Amino acid sequence: MKVIHLIGGGDTGGAKTHVLNLLRELNNSIDARLFCFRKGDFSEDAEKMGIPIDVIESGNPVVGLRELKRLLAGEHVDIIHCHGARGNLMGNLIKKHLGAPVVTTVHSDYRLDYLGRPVARLSYGTTNMVALRRVNYYIGVADPMTDILIQRGFPADRIYTVYNGIDFKTPIQVVPKEEFLRSVGMKWEEGDVIAGIVARLSPVKDIPTLLKAMKIACEKEPHLRLVIAGDGEDRQRLQSLAAELDLGDRVCFAGWVSDMNSFYNAIDINLLTSISEGFPYVIPEGGRMKLATISSRVGGIPVLVEDGKNGLLFEPGDVSALAGHLVRLAQNPELRKSLGQALYDKASVMCSIDHMVELHLKIYDNILKRNARQKAKKAAHQRDGVIICGAYGHGNAGDDAILKSILQSVRKLDELMPVTILAKNTQSIKKRYQVNSIYTFNIPKMFSAMRKSVLYINGGGTLIQNATSHRSLWYYLFTLRLAKFLGNKVDMYGCGIGPVMGQRNIRLVKKVLERSVDTITLREEDSMAELQQFGVKKPEILLSSDPALVLTPAPEEDAAAYLQNHGLDPNGKFLCLMLRTWYGFSDKTAAIAACADHAYQAYGLTPVFLSLNIFHDTEAARQVTAHMKAPYHILDDSAEPELLIAALSHMSVVVSMRLHGLIFSSLSGVPLVGVSYDPKIGSFLHYLGAGRCIGLKDVTAENLTAAVDEAVSQIPRREELRQKALRLQAVQEENLRAVERLLKK
Repeated sequence: MKVIHLIGGGDTGGAKTHVLNLLRELNNSIDARLFCFRKGDFSEDAEKMGIPIDVIESGNPVVGLRELKRLLAGEHVDIIHCHGARGNLMGNLIKKHLGAPVVTTVHSDYRLDYLGRPVARLSYGTTNMVALRRVNYYIGVADPMTDILIQRGFPADRIYTVYNGIDFKTPIQVVPKEEFLRSVGMKWEEGDVIAGIVARLSPVKDIPTLLKAMKIACEKEPHLRLVIAGDGEDRQRLQSLAAELDLGDRVCFAGWVSDMNSFYNAIDINLLTSISEGFPYVIPEGGRMKLATISSRVGGIPVLVEDGKNGLLFEPGDVSALAGHLVRLAQNPELRKSLGQALYDKASVMCSIDHMVELHLKIYDNILKRNARQKAKKAAHQRDGVIICGAYGHGNAGDDAILKSILQSVRKLDELMPVTILAKNTQSIKKRYQVNSIYTFNIPKMFSAMRKSVLYINGGGTLIQNATSHRSLWYYLFTLRLAKFLGNKVDMYGCGIGPVMGQRNIRLVKKVLERSVDTITLREEDSMAELQQFGVKKPEILLSSDPALVLTPAPEEDAAAYLQNHGLDPNGKFLCLMLRTWYGFSDKTAAIAACADHAYQAYGLTPVFLSLNIFHDTEAARQVTAHMKAPYHILDDSAEPELLIAALSHMSVVVSMRLHGLIFSSLSGVPLVGVSYDPKIGSFLHYLGAGRCIGLKDVTAENLTAAVDEAVSQIPRREELRQKALRLQAVQEENLRAVERLLKK
């Protein structure tokens, strides 16, 4: 594989370290060649590291393009990898000539790259924004950078994420602390605590906040000192500010420092105060030296630095919080040591150079496969892609679980299959799953996507019903008809059916399903009976189970941490209630509260209210807790389905109005009580062959308490109950096999 990397050559800091380390290591596995458009420190360091490099010294992009073509004449290039504004421009200019896909690494927020430099921002910044839109693929340095790209409309399914990596294996060579500090003009005494920051002295790094915080901190801790390694357009202004704050010898402006290992060895606290970052090298580099870290909460930093566990975070610009962190660490050497060790332990795994290179090789391989697929499909005039439609983007963990399961199934069959989700909240879907997403009612885009796709999946849940709304039934029937009309195979995936009220609606359902649907897999027997009653016979109809049953629970340590963060003992005894607002619910809140109090008094089960839909369920919980005497907890933080499944395994008994609350709990054999506002609750428990169901209108304190008493008696039989769920889990494979058959057709 041959990959060429294009970069301006004036890069410093994290971008420079990233590119040079990456190129050096990539050449152990592939042919990676660097083209630099300026001679200077960057190109000289590349040559010293043995990286294959060509320098094109022309500020004119036309001349640079001509020289680039000459240097690559007769060579086959598989991928063009760009970095920065100049690299992006040249990559777009050369891609047609080379016939290779272009990928760019976005190291920082491109809108802030020229902050404080209006002329450069207008020229280079504008050119870069245009060039970025014409790139084929993107690599965001950390998840927040990927999120920024998605938020700004870049194609979510063509964005990859990496984290900067450094070498944790090679022994570090440093000069003694005293010698280094003397070399940069730092005045200090034995017993002083030295904080340090490595940064380009520009507005985005927000050094003024640090200087103001130092003024406050030094008044409380006179042994605190600061050394600033870096240079830039703001240096004179910052030195003037330090003088105005009367910081004197407490702050040293060291300028550019070439021996960074010795810098980190000489300081006690590593700092970063930026208002915007991707994933800066200064944090893992300080972590490699086991330094206590204080950082602004920006970019991908919180992914590595967990506040209070392996570092301290503050909101950008918060002088008071930063000052408090400085004083706390300056006065507590044991805390500095423990935080530094914890950061090293995490960074050495997450931010190793080997891991970064491995990710890039996988990305290159994926890009080549996708590019080849696109060319082959285009040459053969073939359609490609799957569209998935359901009740997604409404903040419901059950619907999220269904979507995750369907995506896993599609990617298991074809990892390169383009996927588009029809959803209410497209940004949320794009960020969470990195797939294309179209707003539910954007008919023109839906029409365009369906003309290109091969399969339409009506995805899980009870979509064919009008108990909640006639409009939702008509909408889903419309999408089924449109998908078939535009040439798609159509699958209804692990779904529930009914209730459908009104003979006209029943006739409409029968007509659309008969004409437009190829395969229907059902999640329980009652839905099968419903279709038979409608007279639907033409599609292939199979009994399966709910897609969410195949999700893998989060690791046990994550579940324990989740419960502990909410003040719950993972080894405790709990009655979990998953409720929702519904017609008549408010009349039943006192009865539910009495049952919860009974469970606490009789069995020592602490009531825990878990919100599967944070927009509705928390309100239902608060209506009940207003009547309660027992202590309780409300969990409503939008946790991922896998984490909820793992957390529910710690519950003793579950009472749920939410179908997926019952499904999630069944996977660990928790005794169940269903409160039914919809036939699907009772249908699942009947299909599972476990648990008692009470209609919402029939709920009283007496019968709900009796149901909980019965569930408590089933606690010793949890394994038997779990096996029943595993039986349904195996049946769920029928959903996957149905999709596989349609894709083959």
